[in-house]
Amino acid sequence: MEEDELVLLVGPGTYLVKISDRKLSTEHGTIDLFELEGKKFGDKIKAHTGKEFMIVKPNVIDVLMRKAKRLPQIVTPKDVSMILAYTGVSPDSLIVDAGSGSGFLIIFLANYCREGKIVTYEKRHDFCEVAKKNVELVGLKNVTVKEKDITKGIDEEDVDLLTLDMEDAEKVVEKTFNVLKPGGWLVVYSPHIGQVINVREKIEKLNFTQVKTIENIYREWRVGKHTLPEVSGVMHTGWLTFARKIF
Repeated sequence: MEEDELVLLVGPGTYLVKISDRKLSTEHGTIDLFELEGKKFGDKIKAHTGKEFMIVKPNVIDVLMRKAKRLPQIVTPKDVSMILAYTGVSPDSLIVDAGSGSGFLIIFLANYCREGKIVTYEKRHDFCEVAKKNVELVGLKNVTVKEKDITKGIDEEDVDLLTLDMEDAEKVVEKTFNVLKPGGWLVVYSPHIGQVINVREKIEKLNFTQVKTIENIYREWRVGKHTLPEVSGVMHTGWLTFARKIF
């Protein structure tokens, strides 16, 4: 293993580390990370308490959720899964996104559509730089981050999926319709119901079909002698509006 290579340690807890971090102090004991040298994925390493951890190669989601920098609110995995499920987007798709933020949505999509291309627009320089660094961190090569206001125009054509997570998304709906291929999908993530209403008004004026707005509520359960739902957690995050271009 190389010194700066990211490694996932899975055991009583889960930790994303590098050999160069030297030591890792956890509630389960201290782990000497230099012991990772000479080991391979699937081997074990022990904390000073004797607790064992499996050495695992981290995937994109491990790195993204544990290492990537966050600036604005992100689109969560539960909402991304609904985008993939409802649109049926294929792994070789051309996807355009606007409102890159920290880049979490585009990274989730790019990881699934590894044979395709993802282009994201972000007008704020600071957000654009964070998104670029997070894409580089996870090692994806099929993402282009553009520092550009999408309301000024969209460069791509014949787009399979166009996602919007931005202020005043309704101002871009007509532009998205013009660049989507027949059968292509528009998906708008809205943090408040006012934007949902504005977006739906624009969509209804265009030749979209299969229009729907949903919220995806996620709740974990404590399973044991007394099985109960968790009393807190990330449940409501926002609304997703779907619309499919006819012609």
